[in-house]
Amino acid sequence: MLGGTHHVGRAVVEAALTRGDEVTTVNRGLSRAAAAGVEALVADRTDPGALRQVVAGREWDAVIDTWSGAPRVVRDSSELLAGRAGHYGYVSSRSVYRWPIPRHAREDAPLVDGDPGMDGDEDYAAAKRGGELAVLREFGDRALLARAGLVLGPYENVGRLPWWLRRIERGGRVLAPGVPGRPLQYIDARDLAQWMLDAAEREAGGAFNAVSRSGHATMGELLDAAVRVTGSDAELVWAPAEVIEEAGISPWIELPIWLPDDDEYGGMHDGDVSAARKEGLTCRPVLETVADTWAWLQAEGDPEPRPGRPRHGLDPAKEEQVLLGLDRS
Repeated sequence: MLGGTHHVGRAVVEAALTRGDEVTTVNRGLSRAAAAGVEALVADRTDPGALRQVVAGREWDAVIDTWSGAPRVVRDSSELLAGRAGHYGYVSSRSVYRWPIPRHAREDAPLVDGDPGMDGDEDYAAAKRGGELAVLREFGDRALLARAGLVLGPYENVGRLPWWLRRIERGGRVLAPGVPGRPLQYIDARDLAQWMLDAAEREAGGAFNAVSRSGHATMGELLDAAVRVTGSDAELVWAPAEVIEEAGISPWIELPIWLPDDDEYGGMHDGDVSAARKEGLTCRPVLETVADTWAWLQAEGDPEPRPGRPRHGLDPAKEEQVLLGLDRS
């Protein structure tokens, strides 16, 4: 496991240990102590020499990589591990499809350009595509590209579901975007982890839209679950998408998870996942994801914001202004 301390990486380590796998992690050893039972190798993978030193003379059945920075780092890692591992699972993103993502997009939808040697990550979509190309160049059909899209569940350090839970915990009238029946498409990090490990055991390769089916849950079901698990007195006040737009509120960032069902954003929650489901991907109920995320927040506190990434959530004053406008309409 390259990484293994946050979000999907942490979920992979825990799932692998539960399966009885022998687990090796490679990371800087700065974020969290290694889980019990893990062989922890310490190296900064952005330094090819340091990574080469810790992997020298060793072999693994499979590697899982969650890197979302410069593709050059994935290139260096996959080159070093090509002769030392049988399978390479890379957590990519549905962002690699050209924008706007078409509705019902399959894995053969048009892709953005990517460069495995790129040393920057300002363009997230291009960086992820570059990472895919780096892995494919070294591992070919031994590579699994998990185009995961929206990842929720415990250990989520992006801050989308944690923000909703904290907002609903505060109670009162909560601005809820769009309509309750808006279908969502996402993956619990633990389901993604289990699927990638199973795929590695089967030596399954290829690119997959690794998210739930569209409508596995709705926005209303997710927020209702948040009210339930927090025990809050929150009242969800649903505002039409046009009201959200007129208020200058950005979907996805200021109102996390939600996107309007229009020509620009509609495909983000409406991808074709038949290939991943055929390969065994299953997704747990939304209530379980929300409840376990809340339990994690209660036990460990809010995650630290990721450097260089936008902070998610809506300013209370902006929310109150929209709520007052709804009262007057």
